[in-house]
Amino acid sequence: MRYLRTSDLARAVGVHPNTVRRYVDRRLLPPVEYSPSGYRRFTQRHLDCLRVAYQVCIGQHPGLALRQSGMRIVRATVAGDLERASELAYKHLALVQSERAQAEIAADLLERWATGTLTGTVPQSLTIGQAARALHVTIDVLRGWDRNGLIDIPRDPANGYRRYGAAEISRLRVIRMLSRSGYSTSAILRMLIQLDRGEKSDLRHALDTPRPDEDAGLASDRWISTLTEQERRAHTLIALIEEMAQKRAAGDY
Repeated sequence: MRYLRTSDLARAVGVHPNTVRRYVDRRLLPPVEYSPSGYRRFTQRHLDCLRVAYQVCIGQHPGLALRQSGMRIVRATVAGDLERASELAYKHLALVQSERAQAEIAADLLERWATGTLTGTVPQSLTIGQAARALHVTIDVLRGWDRNGLIDIPRDPANGYRRYGAAEISRLRVIRMLSRSGYSTSAILRMLIQLDRGEKSDLRHALDTPRPDEDAGLASDRWISTLTEQERRAHTLIALIEEMAQKRAAGDY
């Protein structure tokens, strides 16, 4: 059997050798044998498992559900259960596509709302408690959106309390929809700033494109782009696992 070195795996996948060592320590690769002189001896199967783990672990965190789904694929691959890994990979692809579809629908509804296509009414000016119940969120969530600049709620001049009218409830419904669809507060805020300037075109682009001066470190700051990349990786995972199954059937490992 031809053994590979740490540097061989790193070069083949395009990562630093320390990344390979971390994957070994985290058990993202099968157990590794050592030579009499103490060097790790990797095989083709280790390299193929590294390729699978790399697709799951590299890049921005796509959210807990997608992360856990990807790690289940890695664990099944490392365990040698390629049939299970393939099944999980197809489920992972479906999950990514579902998340992306939800994000796209939310962006479509945003654009319709911005142009006045979607309208909503409330029977009267609401208190913060009434607004929270109408929107099925907590009072703390509403205060957080206000505090983060997503909305400026007018106050009753008589007592200083916030009052939520039709315009505020409509805007909050859009904020809630985008938030539940995976967009970050920063992404929603940058879009609303553009909208409040009267720029109603390219709102989808604003959701997905951080400003040069913006500290955008989350996957949800570029949610549609992130999910598009995750879908590409999901297809790659399926292809890698199928290739591994073919190699094992051919007796390569």
